[in-house]
Amino acid sequence: MIHITVEDRTGSVETIEIPEDINLSLMEVLKASEYNILATCGGMALCATCHVEVLSGMEQLHEASDDELNMLDTLPDADENSRLACQIRLNEQLNGLHIKIKGSLD
Repeated sequence: MIHITVEDRTGSVETIEIPEDINLSLMEVLKASEYNILATCGGMALCATCHVEVLSGMEQLHEASDDELNMLDTLPDADENSRLACQIRLNEQLNGLHIKIKGSLD
């Protein structure tokens, strides 16, 4: 199992368990776990409504693509720990990842 700690916009923290062979993005798992993620573009890195801050485990992630970096550049609260959840594919190396959901709900 992959264990990911998620802090939502209210500060509530929960650890979710995901099967290692699930082959989904973090955004898909967050939506399935009923976190309020807009994901307007459906995971194409075109809207940045699945913005997360990586609190720990950044070194386990692949580098962000140019498309992802371009979308993050449009966000006023993005920083070097920002990623788009739709661009993070879950695998066993991400066990212990700790993220915070960012962005507004509108």
